[in-house]
Amino acid sequence: MGSWAAAPWRLGGCVGLHRAWRRAGSSLAGGGERAARLSDLLRSSERDGAPGEEAAAAARRDRRPPREGTVLLFPGQGSHFVGMGRGLLRYPGVRDMYRLAEKVLGYDLLSLCLEGPRAELDRTQHCQPAVFVASLAAVEKLSHRQPDVLESCVAAAGYSVGEFAALVFAGAMDFAEALYAVKVRAEAMQKASEAVPSGMLSVIGRPEANYKFACLEARRHCELLGIENPVCEISNYLFPDSRVIAGHLQALKFLQENARKYYFTRTKMLPVSGAFHTRLMEPAVEPLAEVLKCTEIQTPLICVYSNVDSKKYMHSKHIQKLLVKQIVSPVLWEQTMHSVYERKQGTEFPYTYEVGPGKQLGAVLKKCNLKAWRQYSHVDVSEDEEVTKT
Repeated sequence: MGSWAAAPWRLGGCVGLHRAWRRAGSSLAGGGERAARLSDLLRSSERDGAPGEEAAAAARRDRRPPREGTVLLFPGQGSHFVGMGRGLLRYPGVRDMYRLAEKVLGYDLLSLCLEGPRAELDRTQHCQPAVFVASLAAVEKLSHRQPDVLESCVAAAGYSVGEFAALVFAGAMDFAEALYAVKVRAEAMQKASEAVPSGMLSVIGRPEANYKFACLEARRHCELLGIENPVCEISNYLFPDSRVIAGHLQALKFLQENARKYYFTRTKMLPVSGAFHTRLMEPAVEPLAEVLKCTEIQTPLICVYSNVDSKKYMHSKHIQKLLVKQIVSPVLWEQTMHSVYERKQGTEFPYTYEVGPGKQLGAVLKKCNLKAWRQYSHVDVSEDEEVTKT
């Protein structure tokens, strides 16, 4: 598999290492073929050592103007579709990634992605690993089509489970170990979803919409129905005037029926099985926390932004803590986009690439920052074509 290089210049105080080999790279090419058990598999995919001080010093001296730098965005659950990955299989390393994924997951992920059935791919326990692997496979395609994009990458962000892919790309986590963590996370979230009838409601509101007050009244409505400790809260901040509200199904139905009262112009139930990023996911916290305690995590080689607080990860303990907290915390994607693209007036924006299925993050970026979106491209995972500009 080819190397993925981190960036040589500073963005918002974060320094990448010039042409630093990705720590996860050595684990993808054949490392799992001889492993009979998961523990052996993970031991076979150890990282290389960190670059030395001399390389870091050289990186600090070698900086690039923003227009020459790139940002990678990694999508989350909901962006998947049957057939994703078909346009990636010709690239060296991609089939190795799916072979290793089969060993970690215990099922043929590639066949599920290419052939379905859709109902199985839609399940949280399958969808999250599928999006994770497809996104990193898209990075492999980009490394062959436009290697300079990766060599000049300065920052990455991932939406929900996409954050794990961003951290692997940034050298903070090993591919196999991160995939196993995603597996545990997805299965635990699936189980938590099945415990309580819940869901997620996408809302577009007028400027005067008060989402938190609407959630409060929806919870009161649930209490009148006899539901104890009802949940209804903002779970995703997408772009100005757009939120995702998650919680008990009765609360979401109440909001749909009273949309006009709360100045909601459009509401739509999302095709997910539960109220992700709310306290209804608390049963999934401990399983992920336990697996992350056994996962080697290092400081990212480039800036990676957290969904929890929209700030850059600073060190391994910080990553471990916030990845767990993310399960029950709202995704601050709108705030993250502001953090990634914040710059002095007149400064040019970096090129942005969405790596993985779907173009949802590009659509959100357009709403958050039109100037940054003008430098946006998408790396297709379904067809074997050049990187597409939208």
